[in-house]
Amino acid sequence: MDKAANSILYLDDVSVSFDGFKALNSLSLIIEPGEMRAVIGPNGAGKTTMMDVITGKTRPDTGDVLFAETLDLTRLGEAAIAQLGIGRKFQKPSVFERMTVVENLALALAGNRRVGEALFWRMSLAEKTRLDELLDVVRLGSQRDMLAARLSHGQKQWLEIGMLLAQEPKLLLVDEPVAGMTDAETETTATLLKSIAGERSIVVVEHDMSFVRELGVKVTVLHEGSVLAEGSLDHVSSETRVIEVYLGR
Repeated sequence: MDKAANSILYLDDVSVSFDGFKALNSLSLIIEPGEMRAVIGPNGAGKTTMMDVITGKTRPDTGDVLFAETLDLTRLGEAAIAQLGIGRKFQKPSVFERMTVVENLALALAGNRRVGEALFWRMSLAEKTRLDELLDVVRLGSQRDMLAARLSHGQKQWLEIGMLLAQEPKLLLVDEPVAGMTDAETETTATLLKSIAGERSIVVVEHDMSFVRELGVKVTVLHEGSVLAEGSLDHVSSETRVIEVYLGR
């Protein structure tokens, strides 16, 4: 277990097969507390399966998946894993379109209360302050009373990130956050994610290389379910195998 020391997320020798197809093949990955990591790779490389394993949606056939050094995620269900402080942002934003920005965030802040309770829940001063902080972080202060349906695609993504942050995650898994965004929104998203890393760890799965460069973090390249290369974007971009299987396409 010593190998997992000082890690927030520790995957070792993780394999997953679906009908004989190895979606993950002896995958090993270590994420440190406060680290932001970009994960790239061609379609079918195992990126989604990796996130499914971390969040308890898929059970690995073999391998260790540890959170905060000692918690064995392979023994826990999705709800229990979410409660530990692992948040996942899917590619398509899921916000409550008929509610305002501030109502969406308040609902997330209300946590495990049922929707009916959450709507009549009275916020404390500390929670109101936290709500203002979240609006600030996700750059939606001037849209606070706007219906979520009226937000741009990029703004909906930021709102959903804010809703996840309201739950105080220790680890955030973010799937292709800038797909479909304008250049300006993409740039703002990089700034936003960099501003929230440090207090928590973030794993960003992405195809947009200019966005990955903007993040300026360590990159893990997956191919056929295992790690092909790891290091700075410049380092992995110069590796022949990475160019062959991914960047050269």
